[in-house]
Amino acid sequence: MAKRNKETGKHQSHLNNREMEMVGTFYRKSNGKNSFVPDEGEEAVFIAERNSAHAMNNDKVRVALFAKRQNFSAEGKVIEILERANDTFVGTLEVTKRYAFLVTENRTLANDIFIPRDKLKGGKTGDKAVVKVVEWPDKAKNPIGRVIDILGRTGENNAEMHAILAEYGLPYVYPETVEKEAEKIADKISGEEIAKREDFRKITTFTIDPKDAKDFDDALSIRKLKEGLWEIGVHIADVTYYVKEGGVIDKEAEKRATSVYLVDRTVPMLPERLSNYICSLRPYEEKLTFSVIFRITEKGEVEESRIVHTVIKSDRRFTYEEAQQVIETKEGDFKEELLMMNTIAKNLREKRFANGAINFDRNEIKFEIDEKGRPLTIYFREAKEATNLVEEFMLLANRTVAEKVGKAGTGKKAKVLPYRIHDLPDSAKLDNLAQFIARFGYKLRTTGSKADVSKSINRLLDTIQGKKEENLIETVSIRAMQKASYSTQNIGHYGLAFDYYTHFTSPIRRFPDMMVHRLVTKYMNGGRSVSEQKYEDMCKHSSDMEQIAANAERASIKYKQVEFMSDKLGQIFDGVISGVTEWGLYVELNQNKCEGMIPVRDLDDDFYEFDEKNYCLRGRRKNRMYRLGDDITIQVARTNLEKKLLDFALA
Repeated sequence: MAKRNKETGKHQSHLNNREMEMVGTFYRKSNGKNSFVPDEGEEAVFIAERNSAHAMNNDKVRVALFAKRQNFSAEGKVIEILERANDTFVGTLEVTKRYAFLVTENRTLANDIFIPRDKLKGGKTGDKAVVKVVEWPDKAKNPIGRVIDILGRTGENNAEMHAILAEYGLPYVYPETVEKEAEKIADKISGEEIAKREDFRKITTFTIDPKDAKDFDDALSIRKLKEGLWEIGVHIADVTYYVKEGGVIDKEAEKRATSVYLVDRTVPMLPERLSNYICSLRPYEEKLTFSVIFRITEKGEVEESRIVHTVIKSDRRFTYEEAQQVIETKEGDFKEELLMMNTIAKNLREKRFANGAINFDRNEIKFEIDEKGRPLTIYFREAKEATNLVEEFMLLANRTVAEKVGKAGTGKKAKVLPYRIHDLPDSAKLDNLAQFIARFGYKLRTTGSKADVSKSINRLLDTIQGKKEENLIETVSIRAMQKASYSTQNIGHYGLAFDYYTHFTSPIRRFPDMMVHRLVTKYMNGGRSVSEQKYEDMCKHSSDMEQIAANAERASIKYKQVEFMSDKLGQIFDGVISGVTEWGLYVELNQNKCEGMIPVRDLDDDFYEFDEKNYCLRGRRKNRMYRLGDDITIQVARTNLEKKLLDFALA
């Protein structure tokens, strides 16, 4: 029977039939357009705020569906919160004589959190804090919480970076028990251990890394075997020699799954004693490594490869800039070795693209910051030959390891291994991409073989190089791709055009690489395969943590961009429309790639409606359009550092 809703006076009906109840995930939107997505994969259901029962974003809930009305989308009511996705929030404290609140930075929780004064943990007005929600009474407007950590004063760089980590549920301190365990690890290598390994200490070896890096995962060695034939060694820090499976360091590394790279700091997966000292392949120090050794021609033809435990001694630590200078000037330390490696790497790269690999070479945003963490300038790190050199040999090593385990003989079942997989792009997204780039006069093939499509994408990426629309089209192209992830179920890697691929080359900063090191060692010693489900669960966790870390990294970049623009209010910049939504236009500035939004409410010359199919906002009366990719001139209108918001206005 229909019943009258007390708040609206309208009749709504929902059936008490159990079949009309569904379990799924609740998604809270700051504009009140909340939705529920059933686990069964059916269409999303609208949940009005009054029917949300204080559900929070990503909560697992049970929903009762209202009887569907003709020409209206499905609507429902949360009747039970089964599992909270998140109960900790970050924000700024406001304390009065009688009570306190946390003003949250989470856009999906519009309500401030009420905190009893005896649960403040010494917090004061203006403190950045982490608060745990302990209850949300049915008839209360605000949830009730308690302070679990004070991060510092709002606006201070250290507090803000810790706040970003806390917001994404990432650790910002290392457990003391783990640090103490790391202190017990001996840094001296015994003669007995060296005797078990292949000795590369007298073979020319060096590292090439970013200038600010301390965790050197990988080194390269080279020696000439005969005319036209070389031995290249890809040497990877033997982390799992030091980190024993099931120990406290291992458990913490598995939980973290990845190092996190914020603008001004690295939050390491492993304790710094390991990541920056014992395992790091620092110059002039003997180090234990797990290596893939290649006999390879100058043309990049691999004649033989083997995986072996080794000991090395790096002769030089190059930054990318130093290695690039040697390549360009043909002068400097180890010039013959670097130039030969570069020749081989270029041939490997050429083969990869001929085979259908996709060339997404995006410039990396970097900040020059002062001693207080304030951004002074924004610059872009461009991938050059030195970067590509390292990348090609790492790709070759990763692929070789995956092939050696994954390619079982006839009639044999391959042993379990975590693969790095990348599925084919969604055909509908490719069609949308083709439609979008047609506005700029470009074409894209969306049918045919995998290689045909990827070669067409590469032609597009080559054509747009140096054009003003390059960054935008690259961004839209990347959105058309699937996300790479980890799995024991190998489907190949579409973007790299490899049938077998894994992650072996960065065990200091990625847990899947540690998993692979352990399994390859086990299999080399004649060990049997392992539980696929156990490793699939670990792969899923690593994929999830990789995405969370990437979100935190982007949040730190966004914070520094807003901070950089905060003293430029009123200034005018040229940009390009980089995103179109029903609530406004996103604009990326040409000069520094900072992105802000022009809220649709500020476009006051007409009533603008969102045209999703054509990526535009269209005026109802004058038919004026603002389209994705259009040039636009803006004025910096507002900045909100706490919420990482940058608002523009039309200039």
